[in-house]
Parts: sequence; C-alpha cells; structure tokens
Amino acid sequence: MDKLSKSAPKGIPLLKGIPVRVLDLRTIFFVVLSLGLFSMATRPATDPDLGWHLKTGQIIAHTYHIFHADPYSFTRAGQPWINHEWLSDLLMYGFYWSGGTAALILLFAAISAAAFLIVFLRCPGKPYLAGAVTIWGALASGPSWGVRPQIFSLLLASIFLWILERSENEVTLLWWTLPLTVLWVNLHAEFALGIALIALFFIGTALDWIFGFRAWAQAASSLRNLALALGFCLALVPLNPYGTKMYLYPWHTLSSTAMAAYIQEWMSPDFHKLMYLPFLLMVLALLAAAAISRLRLRPRDILLVSVMLFAGLRSVRHIPIFALVAAPILGRLVQSLLEQRNIHLSDPTPPAKGRVAVNAAIFAGFVIFVALWVRSVIQREPRAEAENFPVRAICFLAQNDLPGPLFNHYNWGGYLIWKLYPRYEVFADGRADVYGDRFLDDLAEIYFVRNHWRQKFEAWPIRTVILPPNAPLIAALRLQSGWKQVYADQQAVILERKE
Repeated sequence: MDKLSKSAPKGIPLLKGIPVRVLDLRTIFFVVLSLGLFSMATRPATDPDLGWHLKTGQIIAHTYHIFHADPYSFTRAGQPWINHEWLSDLLMYGFYWSGGTAALILLFAAISAAAFLIVFLRCPGKPYLAGAVTIWGALASGPSWGVRPQIFSLLLASIFLWILERSENEVTLLWWTLPLTVLWVNLHAEFALGIALIALFFIGTALDWIFGFRAWAQAASSLRNLALALGFCLALVPLNPYGTKMYLYPWHTLSSTAMAAYIQEWMSPDFHKLMYLPFLLMVLALLAAAAISRLRLRPRDILLVSVMLFAGLRSVRHIPIFALVAAPILGRLVQSLLEQRNIHLSDPTPPAKGRVAVNAAIFAGFVIFVALWVRSVIQREPRAEAENFPVRAICFLAQNDLPGPLFNHYNWGGYLIWKLYPRYEVFADGRADVYGDRFLDDLAEIYFVRNHWRQKFEAWPIRTVILPPNAPLIAALRLQSGWKQVYADQQAVILERKE
C-alpha cells in the first residue's frame, strides 16, 4: 500500500469539489491500472462448461440438493460424481438469475482484476515498474481467463501468496488461511494449490536458513507457524459435502492421461501460438534478469518459481499461477538492474495547478473508454454464443422433438445440458473426471473414426447425432444407409437414425 500513500501538497485548490488528492498521479495510476485489468478480463461467456455449471446451480438453488451422482448423461447415469465446484455453481447461477450473462461477465472480470491488483501490491519498487510487470503477468494469464470457477482459485491463490509473504512480519495474517481453505475447498478443487503453497513456503523457509538468508530464530518461528497452518488447513479439507474424498480428488485429476491428451488447457503451451508469447517472454526475462542481476534470489523464491514454471510448462491451466509468483520476483530483479545502472524511475508526483484539469480529463477519457469496451463485450455476447455453440441447431432439435439418446460434441455437452436437460441427456460433457480416461479414449476413437470406432459407437443406442460439419464421424455416418441428415448449418449438422 506504500505505493499509493502520498498525497498532493496542501494549498492546491479543489476542482469542482473533488480533492486534488483524488486526481494526483498516484491515485490516477492505481485506478487506471485497476480499470485496465478489468477491461482486459472482460470477455464473452464462452467457456464450454458454463452451461452445466449454471444448470447445477439452478438445481441446487431450487431443490437444496447437492449431487453425488451424475444426472446429466445417459452414458454415466448414476455414477459417482464429486462436484467440487458446487458453491461456485450456486454463486454463478445467483448472479445469472439476478443480472443475466452480463452479471457473470462483470463478476469474473472483477475477480480476475482483483487477483492481479494484489500482485501489484506485492511488487516491490516504483509503481510504474510494478504496474508494468503486473500487466505483463496478466497478459501471460489471459488465455485462461473467462467466466469459469477456476477464476475463484486464481483470486484465492493470489490472496494466499500475499498472506504467506506478509506473515513473516505479521504472523496473525497466517491464520486467515484457515477460513479461506474452507471456502476454497467448496469453490474449486484447486484448493490443493493453497495447501501446496503453504508447504512450499515451509520448505523455502528452511532453505533460506540453510543457505544463510535468515537467522535461525526467525526461521524457527516461521517454520512453526507454517507447520501449524499447514496442519490445520489439511484438517479442514473434509468440511465439504464429499468429506475426505476431497483429499485425493485433485490428485486423480492431475494424473489423468486422457485429459492431458484431449483437453487443450491441460496440454503444454504451444509457443507457436501468439497468445502464449507473453508467458514465454516472461520466462526468458526472468532467467535473463536472474543471471545478470547482482541481487541474490532467496532459495524460497527460486523454489516457488521452479515449481510453478514446471506446472505452467506442463499445463496451460497453471500459467496464471506462475504469473502470480513470477511477476513480483521479476519486478524485484528489474529494479535491482536499474539501480545497478543508476537508472531511477520517478514516483508519480502531485500535479501543478494547471495539470489537475488535464489529469481529470485523461482519467475521464479512460473511464469512458473502459465503459464503452465493457458495453461492447456484453452486447457481442449473443454473437459470441452463436459462434461457439450450436444455437440454431439446438432450437431445431427442441422444436422437432428428435429422438434420443444423443451423440454430441464434447465441447457442446455443457451447453446442451443448460438448454435441453432434462428433455435430453448428453453422451459426454466437460466433466472429464466423471467419464474417466477409458471413456474419453473411446470417445476420441468414435469422433475421429479410428480403430474399432463402429463397434464402440453401435454399443450405445444412439438415435441422433449433433456434431460440427467437419467432424470425421459426420462424414462416416453420411456414407451409412441407416442415417439421414435432418439439419445443417455452418455451426452444426444433425443426423437421425432411420427407422
């Protein structure tokens, strides 16, 4: 908070009743950064799983029942389902019920922005430098942002990092990890990340002492407190509708080979794609700055960066967590390099009398720009929905009451659940943990018409198929005498089995 603590000098008049302090460059910089992050995070609600999240939240809100078995598919009907995001589903449906998709877009944009504002507050050095590395981290994280429960974990991970760093001097902050763990374990299975961060800080503190970065008296106190926090947080994990099953659930997800093979966010980043360039550049900048800076990084920081870099290189899903860890460390290294070369960034200074009006105009212009941008994103939402989901095909399906069961595209399962359940049950949707690796392998063989696809396809009593026009299965079934095409557009094709 010291980045924003200074105010304008006394004696500067007010601008139409607004204190000059509100218009000094420090305040404007923080507000502009906040609005910039908010606008970056404002994007259409096109996550493939959004539909089943909303439907689950709707059912929980109306029935007060939390699912323990799969209700949505005919392929896994009644099979155990650990809905680790049940509280997220309920919150998302509540916002949708009160303000539609626009409310969801604004909610998750605010959460994403808050996560990186905490990164800004964690960054050492001058505000301009802290703001630059914060934006850099946000750009690296951008591909994973959206209207999805994972964003709750992004914010909570950012809060955990702030608490753990500050707890060296303010021990009482550490105990906030306990209620946050209870909240997190009911919002998202990535609660395991919070526990892992405490464990990494424990190991890192021990390494700091071993390598002479901390005295034993300080290290011992921190180790004791971190050990207690870790133990209590682990003990609180069963405070969820699924009890002790949540201990192993994150591990089952991380160890799934099918998810890593078929789901893009669980794959390693493809650096041929422009959207991963900020992440790549951040990794290279961090390595270069660490190599040439005179600043010695603490073993704890090296441990955190190494673990999160491994996670980010293994899975796109973990790149935002790497950014949360790496951005403040990169800012510290760059600050050291600038000081080595006697380059001093100036602080935002209070404006002269004539600059107050200019600052106010710039600030107002930026606010208007962000408001227009957010409005345009919300207005484009129906078009984005039509571009990502088979909107017209689903209307045709519902109006013509085509027979089930359905064979659907994996990425459309959640949308079908939201629009057509309980009239239709899906073949598969984004809950990969419910279906399991073997089922996903079979699904891929059927979709791509490989190996024994026909045998696996005919094992299910499928009457209607809804897939993209370029799906290999569509081409294969068109050649079969037992199927006829009843609908087609640029987004989807529907085939019906002949009687």
